[in-house]
Amino acid sequence: MKRMARGKGEAYNREMRGAAGSLVALAAWTCFGQSAAGPPAFDVASVRPSRQALGKDAGSEVSFGPAGVGGRNVTLKQLIVGAYGLQPYQVFGGPGWLDVNEYDIEAKAAGPAGKEQLAIMLRALLAERFGLLAHRETRELRVYRLVADRGGVKIHSIQDAEGAAVQYHGLGGGFLFRGDLRQFANLLSIQLSIPAIDDPGKPSIASGPPVPVVDRTGLTGSYEIRVELKPEPGGDAFTLWQGILRDQLGLRLESGKESVEVLVVDRAERAPSAN
Repeated sequence: MKRMARGKGEAYNREMRGAAGSLVALAAWTCFGQSAAGPPAFDVASVRPSRQALGKDAGSEVSFGPAGVGGRNVTLKQLIVGAYGLQPYQVFGGPGWLDVNEYDIEAKAAGPAGKEQLAIMLRALLAERFGLLAHRETRELRVYRLVADRGGVKIHSIQDAEGAAVQYHGLGGGFLFRGDLRQFANLLSIQLSIPAIDDPGKPSIASGPPVPVVDRTGLTGSYEIRVELKPEPGGDAFTLWQGILRDQLGLRLESGKESVEVLVVDRAERAPSAN
């Protein structure tokens, strides 16, 4: 009888220890769920209108570092592109100033963070400071596909694309680009929207909605691309760039349509809330 009572007592103790362990696990899971409920946020963040606008041709970009996000003279559209991992042509709707007004941003995380986590933090920051509201859709778009030419590409990869950007050189009428081909496709989209030159003494600027250029080269990594521009008065941008791509870079553009996931901006405030 004593052995039976002792056995029942040990079974009861084991059951209670198991129940206590389950309660601890449930409490830990609950705490984790509460901490994960809200998106991660930057430790400090400053978003201010830029003192002087540089315009669309400045090549400004949002940069992701090991523990933060920064940018000078970037538009809210560029910030959205960085936050959601999109290309510019994938952002639709919103107010007219979305791709015009320029801002300076500096946001730091409490510690080291990956680009994906920083992007989530940036989304939360845009919702907080600009009141950004948006939703996703799928739309069929007319696009230009950037592909390798039949004769093979003539560009060379580089190991380090730090400071990937477009550097314009007035002498010789060209520029130097460093970055990946997705970034280069974005640049082409803007270049193709530049109207024909009527007066060689006056530079043309991008105007009108650009046709998306989608990278379909299959090339990964970063590249240094040097381009010589010799536009002729009255010439159109597509013909000019098709020749440059084939002759200088071993690339070409193909016209087509694609179903593309896009982000539609429903609401945004021009003046960011106080830092």
